[in-house]
Amino acid sequence: MELKLKLFISFISFLSCSLQQARTQEFHNVSTFINSVQSSSCNFFQGSWVYDASYPLYTSCPFIDPEFDCLKYGRPDKSYLKYRWKPNSCDIPRFNGLDFLTRWRGKKIMFVGDSLSLNQWQSLTCLIHASVPNAKYSYAKSGLISTVTFQDYGVVVMLYHTTYLVDIVREQKGRILKLDSIEAGKSWLGMDMLIFNTWHWWTHYGSNQPWDYMQDGTTLVKDMNRLVAFYKGLTTWARWVDGHIDSSKTKVFFQGISPIHYSAKDWNGSPRKSCNGETTPVFGSTYPKGTLQEAVVVNKVLSRISTPVYLLDITLLSQLRKDAHPETYGGGHSGVDCSHWCLPGLPDVWNQLLYSALIL
Repeated sequence: MELKLKLFISFISFLSCSLQQARTQEFHNVSTFINSVQSSSCNFFQGSWVYDASYPLYTSCPFIDPEFDCLKYGRPDKSYLKYRWKPNSCDIPRFNGLDFLTRWRGKKIMFVGDSLSLNQWQSLTCLIHASVPNAKYSYAKSGLISTVTFQDYGVVVMLYHTTYLVDIVREQKGRILKLDSIEAGKSWLGMDMLIFNTWHWWTHYGSNQPWDYMQDGTTLVKDMNRLVAFYKGLTTWARWVDGHIDSSKTKVFFQGISPIHYSAKDWNGSPRKSCNGETTPVFGSTYPKGTLQEAVVVNKVLSRISTPVYLLDITLLSQLRKDAHPETYGGGHSGVDCSHWCLPGLPDVWNQLLYSALIL
């Protein structure tokens, strides 16, 4: 009996040791990454795309909307799934969902923005789910807020849908886009992490724009230069962040400008060609179209904000991915979609960069 007990204790000790070794190995890459970046000057957002047969990080996910699910809706090529972002002077770690959940146990994370935020929110929940496929989760939607909760860890990942960040109010004259008002911000308080995004809807005109007038202070206008309007609206958001966010309690990110690929002249192709049928990235570290003016606006506003805001500067690396859009392979879309991104796909790299920034 005593011998059996000793053998049992030895087995438990061996099992515990094995599990600890596995966990140590699991976090080894994270520690290596932290040490390597701290000992070098690494710009995560300058680099190029390299083929990597170990990608994608998942193939199916319960959270993907039809318009992003290119595999389900028949995209025939698969090479767009196989590219890894390689910064020029360092490597970034693969996304580790278990480590992410452990670090953010009991915390609330909210994406605030338009359908590009939806793209990134679904990507993050898919990456986490792929890492811990047996973990319990719940999904809920109420009004403008969608929520996935990883119940075993108490991690809540939310999306607040808003196209402009600033308010649109229906008044007697019509729908007013108020460039100096963010009443919706009440719903963003109490978060441990906020990831903001806006731009694409600022370019909509006519029947595609959800407002009739713009209001700046007491001035009401039918329209104004959209970059000027964007600057005014984003400045209002910056004032909101400075007035409402305690950086010791809440980490704030801004998702940089996500580019479109409706004109191949942007990458030195035929002017009449779009992203449709593109199967490879633009290789190298530069994009022929160059810097986007809307990205300049974002940088200008962020340079004047007092609260620490980390810019996920995804513009260049996304410009290079003309091959990563749903094209005609998103469910529910008519025409060619060169604005959003397939999942799995490019937004997974955005979240890999988010994860890299968080573990430093």
